[in-house]
Amino acid sequence: MKRKLIAAIGIAGMMVSLAACGDSDSGGSDNTGADAKELTVWLTVDAQNNWPELVKAADDAIKKKHPGIKINHEYYGWPDKNTKLDAVLATDKAPDVVEMGNTEMLGYMVKGAFAPVDPAKFDNAEAWLDGLKASVTYEGETYGVPYYAGGRVANWRKDVAASVGVKSPPKTYEELTSALDKIQKEEGDKFSAWYQPTRDWYAAMSFVYDAGGSIAEESGGQWKANLSSPESIKGLEAFKSVVDTYMHGDKTKDEADRYIVYGQGKSAMIFGAAWEGATSEDPKNDKTGKLKGNLESFVMPGPSGKNLPVFLGGSDLAVPVKSDAQAVAAEWINAFAGASGQKGLMAKGNLPNNKTDLATLKNDPATAVPATAAESNWFVPMAPGWGQVEKAQILQTMLQNIGTGKKTVEAAAKEADAAIDKVINTK
Repeated sequence: MKRKLIAAIGIAGMMVSLAACGDSDSGGSDNTGADAKELTVWLTVDAQNNWPELVKAADDAIKKKHPGIKINHEYYGWPDKNTKLDAVLATDKAPDVVEMGNTEMLGYMVKGAFAPVDPAKFDNAEAWLDGLKASVTYEGETYGVPYYAGGRVANWRKDVAASVGVKSPPKTYEELTSALDKIQKEEGDKFSAWYQPTRDWYAAMSFVYDAGGSIAEESGGQWKANLSSPESIKGLEAFKSVVDTYMHGDKTKDEADRYIVYGQGKSAMIFGAAWEGATSEDPKNDKTGKLKGNLESFVMPGPSGKNLPVFLGGSDLAVPVKSDAQAVAAEWINAFAGASGQKGLMAKGNLPNNKTDLATLKNDPATAVPATAAESNWFVPMAPGWGQVEKAQILQTMLQNIGTGKKTVEAAAKEADAAIDKVINTK
């Protein structure tokens, strides 16, 4: 999993099978583990490498409140974290706090791996960003605390835009497509005015939600796929138009190497995680020698006339149900990701977990674009079988069939809905 300071896009977590054991009372909702003498915190290397002083500040706050407590830290890379977590959850030596990518949360919540927590005991809980709040909520219960967020922005080459007389970022979708049309005509068919990988379902679903559609809807405790609704079809048609008109690369690819392709100078624009533009202009990726200082991020306008809703990635902090220090674990989480911690995380280039702090970033030119983009966001359906939908790559298959012309939008969406309905309610 690729993680950068301002964008942390989670990957669907492994489903874990846990036997019912241990105390499942809420971390922080009663006195479970309130007299704990030791606390074990698992974080990713992002915290270890980029904001260790924030970890120390949280430790100091807990040690002041609980004199003599020992706090242990273990740091993991994203590719191996869940394998280690799955193994330890099968024992009685579970950590007390664990960092999760926000789309990793669902599988663990479904299987009962995390203890419920009381949102009222965490700073700014009433203002948590909608997408992050959704990621820690399952069947009306809260099982984690949002840590920090990452959104998506558009990024284009100022020199290419200027070559067709466009000197400032577009504010509307009409302005965007007008500029891209000029760029595409100027550069020719071997160039992608907008490099938009067909299998990038995060981008495609942004168009779906912009049009008022959705991946699936819940009613009466059951989820049903919604991609073939009129609204969703409208969004998919808009996405297909982008791919047909501006994407002249391989239409069977996903977004994994988009920043590399962008760095090769084969396109004028991308829409992706905020770190991608900066990574493309890194000398080791910039094969043109022209990108440094020549890239510009802007809030992606949508066909609806509003800002395009973006998939909101990020990290959450959870308390394993097997922890015998749940109350102190909850206190540590609030000391780390609460009001003070969010200020520190923002200073490091991250988006905060709440709307109140996000509003302050909009007033700073250095952070206004990602902050504004993150205001309108969406998240995956919090359905018990969503992990199976991702594992089967149902959305990617649908989009590739649409982008390559193998199937019509309507036929591909109907097929995807049928595949989703088979698994989305299965635990």
